[in-house]
Order: sequence, then structure tokens, then C-alpha cells
Amino acid sequence: MDLFEYQAKALFAKHDVPTTPGRVADTAEEAEKVAAEIGKPVVVKAQVKVGGRGKAGGVKLAEDAKEARARAEDILGLDIKGHIVKKLLVAEASDIAEEYYISFLLDRANRNYLAMCSVEGGVEIEQVAEESPDRLARINIDPTVGVDVAKAREIAKAGHLPEEVLDAAAVTIAKLYEVFINEDASLVEVNPLVRTPNDEILALDGKVTLDENAEFRHKEVFADFADAGTTDPLEQKAKENDLNYVKLDGEVGIIGNGAGLVMSTLDVVAYAGENHGGVKPANFLDIGGGASAEVMANGLDVILGDEQVKSVFVNVFGGITACDAVANGIVKALEILGDEANKPLVVRLDGNNVEEGRKILAEANHPLVTLADNMDSGADKAAELAAK
Repeated sequence: MDLFEYQAKALFAKHDVPTTPGRVADTAEEAEKVAAEIGKPVVVKAQVKVGGRGKAGGVKLAEDAKEARARAEDILGLDIKGHIVKKLLVAEASDIAEEYYISFLLDRANRNYLAMCSVEGGVEIEQVAEESPDRLARINIDPTVGVDVAKAREIAKAGHLPEEVLDAAAVTIAKLYEVFINEDASLVEVNPLVRTPNDEILALDGKVTLDENAEFRHKEVFADFADAGTTDPLEQKAKENDLNYVKLDGEVGIIGNGAGLVMSTLDVVAYAGENHGGVKPANFLDIGGGASAEVMANGLDVILGDEQVKSVFVNVFGGITACDAVANGIVKALEILGDEANKPLVVRLDGNNVEEGRKILAEANHPLVTLADNMDSGADKAAELAAK
């Protein structure tokens, strides 16, 4: 789960990462009130989960509360790369002597953690990597050892931070690693990490991505930070039913068991759809190893709730859950949904007990269900039905 900047800074405060005081506001009136309480020049920052806010006019300085209100009116409702600004962070403005970059992230390729640090902060890190690769340090972190202050100082030095701020930077960097580990994050990024004129080190910005697989360890954090306003209602409904679902922009609903199979199904449906007016997959939905009637009904309920969906392709390979159990699940799911099941289903079964599964569906003879012999023919039929 990606966090807004104000949420990231809330986690920073929890772990004593030094930053600038401020509060979130939903209206220009609230922004004015927060600025008045701060009583100093402030920066008004759009809260969107995308970079490039400054260039898009989403970050503005204000000398007083009245100006903060005017800047808030400028920013609220702004479209930044397809994200409409609905919230603002009003924070005390900071005197900046220099800007640095620091991040911790999960390095999946090497199965460890990676720290990146650069004296060239305040700009997009991709730009630094391209134009000044020698100024961007990449330090592998052993998860069993972690990052203490000494290691953090090594990271800061590798990033070419000035000698006179290495000790202060090391303390802040070590605390950011605490956020990364203790909050089960896959990314903690600060850009810029700033040096003030009196050599303080502050996290002026914050980008954090939390690992949703660890939600059970951080239920309060996930509940507090959930952004219902930007969550697709179908995805929210799927999440409530423990379904791995992602909405896409297409017409063929997809249900499969196993992420690899579902991804392959998306590709095959997209390819087949080229022959039927450009029909595309409508979603990713992995029901996992258990295809009970309830799971199948929940999956179909979510997919059929998508007005764009014109047909559904159920592509299941029987392994731990045999094909006859899947077939019974489909039949019972259609009974559970009743009139809500009103779009054609193409079903391809293969693997364990496939003949029994196909027999169950054939005998049920549901008017909405079409059996397919293989994935290619199933995808083609689903695309054809969607095109009609």
C-alpha cells in the first residue's frame, strides 16, 4: 500500500525521524487555520501518490495564513498526472542549505535489501542515475545484520554527503531503516533529505510503500491509512472477501487459480481479443488453491458487478483442488447468485479429475456456461461472446 506524504511522515514521527511540523487539510479554510497555528512561513503540498508535484504546481510556499489559503485554493482540485488533489499537507517551511537523497527498498532480484544515497537530492532519482551515476551509491544491506548508526554513516559517506553532516545524517538514516523494518515496508524514500543552515538533517518529504502481506501485523496502521476515496469499490469488495483482484479496462472477466496461470490467461485473452474488435481482459482474479462454492460465488459476484464485463472466462488447472470440486463450486455459485449471474461463462478445466469436472458441468447444463477444451479456444470463445 502506497502512502501519502503526510502518512509517511506520521510513521517517521513514530520512529523519531526529524521532520518539519505540519498537518493535513481538506479545504482552503483548514489550510489557513493550520498555517495560523504554525505561525511561520509554510509550504502547502498536494497529497497525491505520484511524483512531479512541484513541476505540476502542487507545492507552493506561503508567508502567512492568508497566503496559505490562497495557495490551497490554487492546488485543491488540481490534476497531477491523473490524480486529483483532495488533500493538502501544510507544513512549516524550512531553510535549506543542501538537498540529499536516501532510500531503503526490497531488492527482490538479489533477495536482500538495498540502500540508495546521493548528495544530489531534490530531483528525480532516475535523473541522477542517468546523469551522475557516480553520485548515487547503492549499498547492499544484509537483512540479518541491518543498519546501525555506523552502517548508516557508511551509507551517507558512499553517497558523498559532506563530512561535517555525516554523523547527523547517520542518525536520521538509521531511524529511517527502523521505519523500513518495523513497519514492514518495501520502500522508504526521502527526497529531499535536507541540511539546514545549522547542519540539522530533516526528512522534508517522504514516500513509503507498506507490504500488504504484513497487514496482519499492522492492522491499525492499514485501517488508519486506507484511502477509501481512491480505492476502486470492486477491489475493496474483493479485498473484504480475501480475493486477489485487480480491475483492468476490458470486457472479459478472468478467474483462475494461481497468479502465473491468471497472468497467462490475461495474455491469451488479449491476443484472442484482437480478432474480435480489440476485446481485452477486464481484471486479474486469482482464487488460489481453494475453489469452493463460496469462493467462486464471491469471485463471480465481484466480476459481474463490473459493468464493463460482457463475458467471463474461468480457467482452472486442478491440482490441490480437483476439477470436480471446482465444477461443483461453479454450479453452486451460480445457484447462490441466481439472477445476478447474467453474463456468459466460458469454463476451461484441466488437471486432477478433469473428466469428472467436465461431466458435472455438462450435466448441470446451465444456459450461461460453455465448456472449452483448452485455454486458447476458451479465450477465443470468451472474447467472441464479449464482442457480441
